[in-house]
Amino acid sequence: MTQSYRDIENAALGRHLRIRGAFHPTDLEGVATLLLLGPDEPGFWAEFTASPEYQDTQPEPMDRWSARVITELAQQLGGQAFFPFGGPPWHSFIAWAKTSGRAWQSPINLLVHDQAGLFISYRGALGLSQHIDLPPAPIAAPCTDCAQPCRTACPVDAFASGSYNVPACKAYLATTAGQDCMENGCAARRACPVSQTFGRLPAQSAFHMRAFV
Repeated sequence: MTQSYRDIENAALGRHLRIRGAFHPTDLEGVATLLLLGPDEPGFWAEFTASPEYQDTQPEPMDRWSARVITELAQQLGGQAFFPFGGPPWHSFIAWAKTSGRAWQSPINLLVHDQAGLFISYRGALGLSQHIDLPPAPIAAPCTDCAQPCRTACPVDAFASGSYNVPACKAYLATTAGQDCMENGCAARRACPVSQTFGRLPAQSAFHMRAFV
C-alpha cells in the first residue's frame, strides 16, 4: 500500500487524531516509519465523550478508546499499532517523542511539544513498513526564546527540585485552593505559552486530573 504523509494525517484527522511526531526507526522489526498520534484539539474531546468507551462508565475509557480507534486505523493503513499503556512490552514513547524532533525536555522536565506545548499527550503510534517522506522538524525547542513561566507557575513548587514532587502535587490537589488545577488543569502546563494556543478544553484537563489523583 503506497501512501504519503498527507494521506496518513488525513486518515488520522478523520478520527480526531493528529500526527505529533514521526521518524524512521532502526530497531523495530518490520517498521520503516513510526508516526506518533495525539488528540486533534479541540474536536477530540467531543468525539471521545460521545464514544461508547466514555459512556459505559468502565475503567480507563481513554485508553480503551485509543486502543480501538488506533488499531482500526493501523489495519486500514496496513500497519502496526503501538500504545503507551497495556504492557508489557512497554514502548519507549518518551524516547520516541524526543527522536521525532518535535518534543523536548522542558525546563520543568516534562515533555514540551512544538504545537501542543506542555499539553502534549500520545494516544498511540502507527508503525508502517513503508519509508514515508516526512516534513522537516522544527529547528529549536519552543523554550529556547521563552520566558519559561512554567518554572514558577506551580503553587507548591512541585518542580523546583528538578524532579516532579508527586506527593506535594497530590496533597495540594486535595485542598480547596487546589481545585483550580483540578478543574482547569496543571497550572505549570497552562502557563506554557504554546499550551495556551493549543485549544485543549478545560473539561479534558479536568478528566486527566481526576485520573491522576
